[in-house]
Amino acid sequence: MRRLTRARWTRTCAACARSSARRRNISIRCGAWGIASLKGSSRRESAQKFLKKFERTYVRCYKNRVTLPLIILAIVALLALHFWWRAKLRRVREEWQSESAARSSREQADVAEAGARQDALFDSMIEGVLVLDETDRVEFVNRAFAQMFASVGVLRGKALLEAVRLHEIGEIVQRAHAEGRVIDHELRLPGEPERWLQVSAAVITNVERRRLGTILVFHDLTRIKKLEGTRQEFVANVSHELRTPLSHIKGYAETLLGGAKDNPEVATRFLQTIERNAERLRLLIEDLLTISEIESGRVRLDLQSVALNELVDGMFADFHGRAGSRDVKLASEVPELLVRADAGRLEQVLSNLLDNAVKYGKQGGNVVVGAKTIDGNMVEVSVRDDGPGLSAEACARVFERFYRVDKARSREQGGTGLGLSIVKHLVQSHGGRVWVESELGRGAKFCFTLPAA
Repeated sequence: MRRLTRARWTRTCAACARSSARRRNISIRCGAWGIASLKGSSRRESAQKFLKKFERTYVRCYKNRVTLPLIILAIVALLALHFWWRAKLRRVREEWQSESAARSSREQADVAEAGARQDALFDSMIEGVLVLDETDRVEFVNRAFAQMFASVGVLRGKALLEAVRLHEIGEIVQRAHAEGRVIDHELRLPGEPERWLQVSAAVITNVERRRLGTILVFHDLTRIKKLEGTRQEFVANVSHELRTPLSHIKGYAETLLGGAKDNPEVATRFLQTIERNAERLRLLIEDLLTISEIESGRVRLDLQSVALNELVDGMFADFHGRAGSRDVKLASEVPELLVRADAGRLEQVLSNLLDNAVKYGKQGGNVVVGAKTIDGNMVEVSVRDDGPGLSAEACARVFERFYRVDKARSREQGGTGLGLSIVKHLVQSHGGRVWVESELGRGAKFCFTLPAA
């Protein structure tokens, strides 16, 4: 290859310009001057090779009658296609990234929503839930569990015994791991008041049966345990309440049959005792039937206008004997008021309240029944005694079923602990409410409301 000189470059450009009659102002080798000016043999050799190749291409194109503008147009078209394709790829990539970010954001929102829904579900449970990981460290607890064990601070990540401090729970977890089944166990919590929990433990596994953790569910049995104890006591009390009057009736009847009936004075006294015990049995059976109706939801009311003062006067006549035996004076402060109620059920309510006031009130004291209109459409009825009164705890629980303030005194006086519970349910079934106002040593005042007629 001949050496590229400035003279050769000038002759080449002139020939090229003459061969391009249509575009004489365009030189094919317009950049060759810069190449010829390069320093260094390797660079000049590379430039000469490029120039040689370009000459061959130009000659071939010229022979095929392809002009330089078409070549330039093709190059421009290719460049335009290249940049269009790059722009489209960039736009597609941006759209994909945007969709991916939106999808990731939606997935994160769905996960967060599912987690919040799960937390809300567990926190709405009355049972305590404790979830352990495969190393028996706390992974999750719900609100009920924290309340049961009075937990404070963050429990997540703590060891089991550090979180609950009860070795029995650790033993339950180990049994669940060893036996691979649900373990149920009753657990008594130390402290006062006494509390009982039903604990159910189960192992969490994957499809390959590999242990992932353990879940424990705690159900508070304290109320049920108390109810069981109260029911047992109730059965014992009812048995006693049934046996005592029946024994009296049977004994006095046998005495009368044995000849005491021939003595009018003795016979009269024995018959009065039999009548009193029969009435005691009637009231007991009536309470049992009423509580059965309440539990089954079969309480039916025959609502009508009832003259409250007349009903109270009639009940005073029935209670005259019982009140007289304790020198208790009955007084009515009930004006002429009409209430909308079932007369039989209202009599049952007042009978329970009057019986308690006479039975547990002060010997030789007073029992006063009052009534007044409140809020225009309701009547408030009250039964007040001057007995020993009730503590704040007793006032809060006195309407509970089977609850008795003084068990020893109640056993002596008789009673099942159902009376005030029946009063509460009957008053509520009329659309009213019942409450007690009392202090120790200052008597008690039981109040309830009924719709005015």
